[in-house]
Amino acid sequence: MLSMLHTSRVCVTLCIGLSLIGFELFGGAIAPIEAATPKTIEAVAGTPEHVILFVLEGFGQDSLKGGTMPVLSKLVKDGAVTWSAAGVNPALRLPTMASLVTGMPVEKHGITWNAFEFSRGYSRSPSMFDYLDLSGGRDSAIFYMDESLYQLARPEPYTDYQLCGALRPECNSDKIVSYIRQYVEKATSGHGYGHAIPALPHLLVVHLPEAGRAGVAHGWSSKEYRQALQSVDAAMKSVLDIFKEHGLSNRTTVVVTSLSAPGTDISGEEPTTTATPVVPWIISGVGIPHGQLIRQPVSIIDTGATVMRLLGLDTHMEWDSKPIEEIFHAAAAAPAAASSSKR
Repeated sequence: MLSMLHTSRVCVTLCIGLSLIGFELFGGAIAPIEAATPKTIEAVAGTPEHVILFVLEGFGQDSLKGGTMPVLSKLVKDGAVTWSAAGVNPALRLPTMASLVTGMPVEKHGITWNAFEFSRGYSRSPSMFDYLDLSGGRDSAIFYMDESLYQLARPEPYTDYQLCGALRPECNSDKIVSYIRQYVEKATSGHGYGHAIPALPHLLVVHLPEAGRAGVAHGWSSKEYRQALQSVDAAMKSVLDIFKEHGLSNRTTVVVTSLSAPGTDISGEEPTTTATPVVPWIISGVGIPHGQLIRQPVSIIDTGATVMRLLGLDTHMEWDSKPIEEIFHAAAAAPAAASSSKR
């Protein structure tokens, strides 16, 4: 187990051996959603205090068939969704996650490789975590499940990271949930987590790649893949249950996207496709209309600015990430539609 410097609130745990790095570091089937109408739109009123971002792999609309993912299916039903959000090129795990967290295309953030390389240092591009702090002093906690993503775990006083890797068999969705539960227990204990965190962060990022790995290893129609989808869904339920236990469900919005669609291997040194991936992007919870099909173009790059918009923060800086305004316009229209229907 490796640890980062403990001179800041950043607390990094890597479930990989020192020999891996070679040096010591410092520290349910579902029909397509119909277009929302004033009669069907309904939104949970308010502005969220917390956002949970689930980042999956090897997930698409067909992954919900057969009732495999009831929790995620309910999020879709109760929220807004596009099944055709644009990913990035190259279609590899590290560059794609870098685009997701920095709100930049690959040509701007510059991360084109797909394995952690110590000599390259941490990503220098500002991340949504930086912008959350800059615009409103909001903290983030990030739980990654791949060693390559250590490249993105830049120490900052407003960000906590925990990571575990695929090369350790004990690193699975259950393990990452146990990390989150321990984190929440400490963060809400009154004594803080690690160094000074007195409460839950405003943004919780949870990387759950098991389905993608199972699909690559065993086939996309295999029982192992379906079982992995079930495990991912169960992990999401566990995280949502933790928030429910702490009375935060009515103050939380959930975003779900995927780094890859079924049929794509994003773990190699070179991408297996030159096409820009198309992945789901789902949002559900406080301030979000129910049963909405998002029609505007969406990119996973837009996730960061949308999170800031959810939390009521402005984006005055130059940034490629743009809020997905359609969901907010629909939510604003919902109370008026509901009021008119009662007259």
